[in-house]
Amino acid sequence: MRLVSTAAATVLPLLALFAAGRALASDTPPRVVATIKPIHALVAGVMAGVGAPVLLVEGQASPHSFALKPSGARAVADADILFRVSEVVEPFTVRLAESLADKTKLVTLAEVSGVSLLERRFGATFEPHEHHRSNHDTAGPEAHEAAHHDHDHSNIDGHVWLDPGNAGAMVDAIVAALSRRDTARAVKYAENGRALKVRLDTLAAEIERDLAPVRAKPFVVFHDAAQYFERRFGLSAAGSLTVSPEVAPSARRLSQVRARISALGARCVMADPQSSPRLVAAVTEGTGARTGVLDAEGALVEPPGPDLYFALMSGMAAAIKACLAD
Repeated sequence: MRLVSTAAATVLPLLALFAAGRALASDTPPRVVATIKPIHALVAGVMAGVGAPVLLVEGQASPHSFALKPSGARAVADADILFRVSEVVEPFTVRLAESLADKTKLVTLAEVSGVSLLERRFGATFEPHEHHRSNHDTAGPEAHEAAHHDHDHSNIDGHVWLDPGNAGAMVDAIVAALSRRDTARAVKYAENGRALKVRLDTLAAEIERDLAPVRAKPFVVFHDAAQYFERRFGLSAAGSLTVSPEVAPSARRLSQVRARISALGARCVMADPQSSPRLVAAVTEGTGARTGVLDAEGALVEPPGPDLYFALMSGMAAAIKACLAD
């Protein structure tokens, strides 16, 4: 009898510890992964005070040519939620999505409600295209859904985060996804989301004010990554040097853009962080145009975290303003 009592005295505390451990595990915040810096920043803002998402595309790596590292693969395998922009922006997620565990929720933020999409612009000088419009230009919810699904996704400009209005819609989707997975902290996510959207509204107003003096001044971009930013703040981009950051422009295209710069009196060519200085110099030679750097994906912005999105957007505005200033 004493042996039984002793065993019980030993086992019962262990069972209590095991039960406590299970309760603690169930109370652990969700494991979250985000693909690129701007999206990671928005997710980190919603998760502030709860946990920190894992960032896949770090440093100056490009999501267009990114190869998943073993550490990133492990983070995705363990994730409860994976946030991305789209297959167009992060091609490496196409195969990734096919192999996700059943427990992992994939959220494609370019497809969430409230995000306004723009089609890619074609041609070095952005010749008019009758279908250049957002999916909000159609009337009614049925038309909106039809427009959304009828888009050829390969023709969609994927840089949706560069419009703070789209960022706000993505914040709502992030809040909803986290709250469904982690109902115990839904109130916290909602509070963070509201605070984040107030910051986004303030940011948009500040950028609009700062860029007002240079709105009518034409400029050229190295590749067409800033269309959402331009449309939101009424800027006057006249053309691009390349269709893709991975494709070098032909001599004919360089001549076209150089002629366009001269014809419009474009004051500035905005390069990418990865742009060849020699190429930018070649296209601006003899035009009198200045050069600047437009970091649409936050390659040069550190450290990652909830403030990165705001630093990225403010940095773009400052770069454009400086390059176009009298």
